[in-house]
Amino acid sequence: MSASVLFDTPGPKAKQRILVINILGVLLIAGLLYVVISGLAAKGQMEASLWASLFTANAWENFLLPGLLNTLKAAGLGIVLSVAFGLAFGMGLLSEVKVLRWFSTVIVEFFRAVPVLLMIVFFNILLARSGVVNGTDAPFWAVVISLMLYNGSVVAELVRSGVRNLPKGQREAGIAIGLTTTQSLRLIEIPQALVAMLPALIGQFVVILKDSALGYIVGFTELLFYSRTFASANGNMLQALLLAAAIFIVINFALGKLAEIVSRRLSSRMPHDKPADPTGAAIAADIEAPLAPPGDQLK
Repeated sequence: MSASVLFDTPGPKAKQRILVINILGVLLIAGLLYVVISGLAAKGQMEASLWASLFTANAWENFLLPGLLNTLKAAGLGIVLSVAFGLAFGMGLLSEVKVLRWFSTVIVEFFRAVPVLLMIVFFNILLARSGVVNGTDAPFWAVVISLMLYNGSVVAELVRSGVRNLPKGQREAGIAIGLTTTQSLRLIEIPQALVAMLPALIGQFVVILKDSALGYIVGFTELLFYSRTFASANGNMLQALLLAAAIFIVINFALGKLAEIVSRRLSSRMPHDKPADPTGAAIAADIEAPLAPPGDQLK
């Protein structure tokens, strides 16, 4: 019997039990949906007029599309800055300079621990009162900075764990041809680690996109903000939020499919005599472990 990663391949009886359980699960979900939809219909929430207003030119041109554009702008800028932040501090975590390792460790661990929502509120107040940016732009930059700091810290851990999971011979080969440890890290190890962690990195991009909706709390005019604004004037809050959720699901589904494509391509390029880990599961598990003392990370 061939074995998978988590369990043995099910036999005929096990397959029948799984089929029965799946059928019961589908019936249960269908029953719950029927109860929910019937309850909404009884309260008038399924009337066509409540849904029709969401598919008008006014809804999309003045609310949904501007909100979606702001969401994508914040998420896109957050992704770029997070990757830059993560690469910089990821190299700091792997540096041979003790002070730099300690500083990078403190920064990464601190911003991984602080909730994104708390950072958004803090930076919105700080930017608005300091006058660094225009008051109306403070919510946008508060969201971008918060996404950069939190997700950049996660990316830094991805870089650290990705490099640490490489064969030790990579660094030894670089040193053998005359490279310094820093040059080997920058030219040989990190490029390979980036390829290995790319699927996990794309998964982090999904987190950035979803967390951009937290900007609603400070008045950032993203998709959720505009959806609620439109619904307040038209009395269809539930329908507007469901449409916003559907838009997020479609975008995240597309990113998930991109991660699958990247995983398959990376898997096809892995040596056949060594099990591949295209999903980045080993890296993801490694970043959840506490950091070793900075002085021991390169041992």
